[in-house]
Amino acid sequence: MTAVATGVAARPVVAPLAGAGEHLVVVVAHPDDETFGCGSLIAQAAAAGARITVICATRGELGERRPDPATDSWPLGLVREVELRNAAAVLGVTTVDVLDHRDSGFDGRAPLGALVKVPLEALADELELRLGLLAPDVLLTLDGSDGHRDHVHVRDALSILAARLECRPRLVHASLANSLMREWIKAMAALHPESAYLSIPLDAIGRADEELTPIDTSAVLEVRERAIACHRSQASPFDELPADLRRRFLVTDHVVSVTD
Repeated sequence: MTAVATGVAARPVVAPLAGAGEHLVVVVAHPDDETFGCGSLIAQAAAAGARITVICATRGELGERRPDPATDSWPLGLVREVELRNAAAVLGVTTVDVLDHRDSGFDGRAPLGALVKVPLEALADELELRLGLLAPDVLLTLDGSDGHRDHVHVRDALSILAARLECRPRLVHASLANSLMREWIKAMAALHPESAYLSIPLDAIGRADEELTPIDTSAVLEVRERAIACHRSQASPFDELPADLRRRFLVTDHVVSVTD
């Protein structure tokens, strides 16, 4: 499917990003991005017969950890990698490749080895070695409109890289509708007034609705819910939301095609 910007108000299309005989490669910054950020798009493509590879740049070592007696003694990066692989299996992913960069954290001083400290050209070169062999038909990443610097860094590296690849994949951004994110911010302000996300101006969080193509992913809602449950160490961004708002986030995904 080649997505065309039609606006959130448009009727959602029911068309996977990739289908039988095609290879969808998803490049994300942290474990759980593949599920919280674009899990329904992955599950929908897998159900249509596409081959799916997920490349994750870090092990998410700086995530906020939920207690779990079964894994409390494990390094968080190991816990999150296991969760990633379990969730990927639920979504229908064929292969998971985890790189060795460190989680940068949402803000503040980035640690040694942090993803955001890797020059964009160097990160693009590293990804090119893998993607050149994988020859994706479609390349999917988060658009960074949630304000996380690691998401932005991966997005920008892929923008550099996409034109270099001989296979010329369609580059697609999984996006967040500004209208929905405004409602999410309102909910977070009441539930978690200390959240760093509340510092982002309302006009800057998510992407303008009119730029987005909505995709009906309701048929794979149950699969995505099971994948979300695999990330036990992390609070999902949909936790504690009013039921109607949670459902609107999870049954319609929004994308922008950067290249056709």
